[in-house]
Amino acid sequence: MPVNARRHVVIHPDLPATAAAVAARLLTAVLDAQAARGEASIVLTGGTLGIASLAQVAASPALGAVDWSRVNIYWGDERFVESGSPDRNAVQAEVLLGVLDAHGLDRGRVHPMGSTDDFATPELAAEAYARLLAQEAATEGTAGAVPVFDVLMLGMGPDSHVASLFPDHEGATRTGVPVIGVRDSPKPPPLRVSLTFETINTARAVWLVVAGADKAPAAGVALGEAPVTRERVPASGVAGTQGTWWLMDAAAAALI
Repeated sequence: MPVNARRHVVIHPDLPATAAAVAARLLTAVLDAQAARGEASIVLTGGTLGIASLAQVAASPALGAVDWSRVNIYWGDERFVESGSPDRNAVQAEVLLGVLDAHGLDRGRVHPMGSTDDFATPELAAEAYARLLAQEAATEGTAGAVPVFDVLMLGMGPDSHVASLFPDHEGATRTGVPVIGVRDSPKPPPLRVSLTFETINTARAVWLVVAGADKAPAAGVALGEAPVTRERVPASGVAGTQGTWWLMDAAAAALI
């Protein structure tokens, strides 16, 4: 693995242990952000490990240490389907958000991406989310098109896709816009909304949460010594401004 002082690989025994560790890290990161600037902004992901991690946060005895009224929540991507569909990352995240309602969560700070209930096309949903991000950035007084993200969580597919940026697919090459509509996704459903690399890489910390033996080949390539492009291996193209963490189980890390 090439030397990269800002990239860290942390390996846990299995998926449950990884989910518990991610949850502990997330609570600590939120507390640290609130201590530093009064609030925290996090970007959530879906997937088996991503949702298991949120469930672990919901079950943590440290949950009450966070001021959840001062946490801003976004998503890295979303399936462009009905708002109540169980396929949506935002719906799956209710495993945590529903618990946080009793801990002061401000639903006005929770920002799901648009659905087919609200928009005719994923492109229109993407444009609306880009406007929302710009408004939040302006409210923060942040220069640029997006607010400060303290932690941006991503899963990774067996093909190395992150968010809804797929290998050799148009979304992996898009520049100049913070959010895109995705069509003909190689993974169902075909219509999605996703942050772009440019937006992802503004986050202070990017966490790739990866579990399962089926992810090992892609992780091995993304973290390997051979040069790769983000268009061919999207997971290799993400980097937080203060660091990138690969939080993995042993099966996913087997070929590193």
